[in-house]
Amino acid sequence: MNYKDLCEQVIEVAKMAGGFIREESLAFNSSHIEYKGLNDMVSYVDKTAEAKIINELSLLLPDSGFIAEEGTQNATAERFNWIIDPLDGTTNFIHGIPTYAVSIALKENDELVVGVIYEINRDECFYAWKGSEAFLNGKRISVSENKDLSSSLIATGFPYYDFKRQQSYINLFNDVMQKCHGLRRIGAASVDLAYTACGRFDAYFEYNLKPWDIAAGLLILKQAGGEYFDFSGGTNALETCDVVATNGKLSVELNNIIKHHFNTNNHD
Repeated sequence: MNYKDLCEQVIEVAKMAGGFIREESLAFNSSHIEYKGLNDMVSYVDKTAEAKIINELSLLLPDSGFIAEEGTQNATAERFNWIIDPLDGTTNFIHGIPTYAVSIALKENDELVVGVIYEINRDECFYAWKGSEAFLNGKRISVSENKDLSSSLIATGFPYYDFKRQQSYINLFNDVMQKCHGLRRIGAASVDLAYTACGRFDAYFEYNLKPWDIAAGLLILKQAGGEYFDFSGGTNALETCDVVATNGKLSVELNNIIKHHFNTNNHD
């Protein structure tokens, strides 16, 4: 398998879907919104973009399976499975806030081997493949060199459903805000991970995510020299979808803070 060639083809698919989303944003209105659950919105834009992506990826790897947010096709395969968020940042898109992205990852057995994130409004494509460095629009990227939380800019997200751990999260916000340069919430997990991979953020944490939010970003971050783990400090972030991503130099300090607020009792 030539992962580099495959990644380049996936970039074209992501940009194709991004172009469709960009065009639709010009005339989109709230009458097109559907609700999948509490504060969980979707529109024909998400669904159509996903269908377009799946159609193209099926041609690249005919026997591959799909794990996709909108469920237009969710049949997994034995070896290769695409993990797709056709429009990460749907709430931003619906409200006209210009940060949202197409996120596509390929998992071979249990290993992420291709990751592409196309942030539509800035026309920025982040990508990596197994064994590669990480790139942004053709230029190599790497995580920041910042060693101190006190001089770091940290990204996070807010839970929009399942509020059982909300108080622990608020306590965590309070703690981190007093120990860093600033805490930012963009509203698209894939972009948070991409920005951590290229050093704009020094670290990122969020819980209650989904695999399609983070799969591509986790690979790109890793290939950019970063680290990721779950809220317990373990290696199952893609499975638990509780994610801490860092430049590798802040891991211990940030992990200790998060574990202080999210012990096993907080998960019940």
